[in-house]
Amino acid sequence: MPTVYVTAPRDAAQELASFLVKERLAACVNVVDCESFYRWEDTIHEGDAESILLAKTTAERYPDLKTRLEDVHPNDVPCIERFDETDVLDSFAGWTDAEVDEELHRES
Repeated sequence: MPTVYVTAPRDAAQELASFLVKERLAACVNVVDCESFYRWEDTIHEGDAESILLAKTTAERYPDLKTRLEDVHPNDVPCIERFDETDVLDSFAGWTDAEVDEELHRES
C-alpha cells in the first residue's frame, strides 16, 4: 500500500486533498503545514508556506493519482513521491483498498 508524499502551496492543499478523496484516488489524505527551503530558477526561496499531503492509496490507483494530480497541481513541477509501505495494519489496508476500488463504487 503506497503512501504518496506531495507538497503544495498552503492555499491549495485542502482543495487537492479533497479532490484526491472525492475522486477515490486516495482513501484519506493528511495535510501538515510546513515551511520549504529550495532553489527555483536560480533563486533561493526560504520559509515558503507550504503543506505536506500524505495520501493513502493502492498500487493499482497510484498511476491515476499521479497523472490527475499532475494535471490539477498549481506548481509547474509538483513534488509527488511514492513510498511503499511494507508493514501496514491489515484492517487499514483493507479499508484503503475498499475506498479507492472504482468497481465497488461505480454507479449502475
